[in-house]
Amino acid sequence: MDRKELLKKIRKIEIRTSALAEELFVGKYHSCFKGNGMEFSDIRRYEAGDDVKRIDWKTSARQRKTYVKEYQEERELSIYILVDVSLSNSFASKKDLITQLIATLVFSADKNNDRFGAILFSDKIEKFVKLGKGKNHSLSIIEAMLKTEIESKGTNISGALNYLNKIQKRKGIVFLISDFLDEDYEKSMRIISKKHDLIPVRILDRKFNELPKGVLFNLKDSETDEIITVGNFKENIMLQEKEIDNVLDIYTDEDYVKSLIKFFKKRSSRGKL
Repeated sequence: MDRKELLKKIRKIEIRTSALAEELFVGKYHSCFKGNGMEFSDIRRYEAGDDVKRIDWKTSARQRKTYVKEYQEERELSIYILVDVSLSNSFASKKDLITQLIATLVFSADKNNDRFGAILFSDKIEKFVKLGKGKNHSLSIIEAMLKTEIESKGTNISGALNYLNKIQKRKGIVFLISDFLDEDYEKSMRIISKKHDLIPVRILDRKFNELPKGVLFNLKDSETDEIITVGNFKENIMLQEKEIDNVLDIYTDEDYVKSLIKFFKKRSSRGKL
């Protein structure tokens, strides 16, 4: 893809996803997350019923009257988007969906004046985009997704989570976007969940969810090149996906924005903030 074609594609994605972020998603995004705590706002005279823990003793002693500190929620969030760009996610239907999903997230974060960054990974870290703000920063993440060419075949979710854990000390929101075709990453997810607000997003294609009856299949693992022959002569077989706690499943043939809104509405209603 040359530079002209790349910019044209980025512009097309920007037009579509920024509108979605504005009209459908920003309200849910904003109400679904809390900031990193409380920050000092002002000092005022003590009133009956105020929490004595908020008394500003230095100001009170200086003014010879009782004053309390006021606080407000610190709204600015730090958001990292971890994206599995391994070969199993390189099919056009998946990559297009993932790119639009990323764009919607970064434009929503930008509209809420949050800081956001991205980590693109396969079996290693392919691209790291540090936390930043603004439209140009949003576009740089989209460009990184479109430009990244993968040579590695494997997936290492634990490696990506461990990398994030080292560089991001402050509590943040972590979107982990993958098809989760990997093993032994559950411990790393639990560790990250204790420090950050982790949201696993699984990208699925229905064409690979069912084996029709009466057919022999040669199935090739796109990451290991292993070929397995499967015969199915009795009935359609549904392939079971691995159970993942609190995962948001998004299929390539559905409206991902509606899925996001539904997911966050459910998440807010059960108090997961």
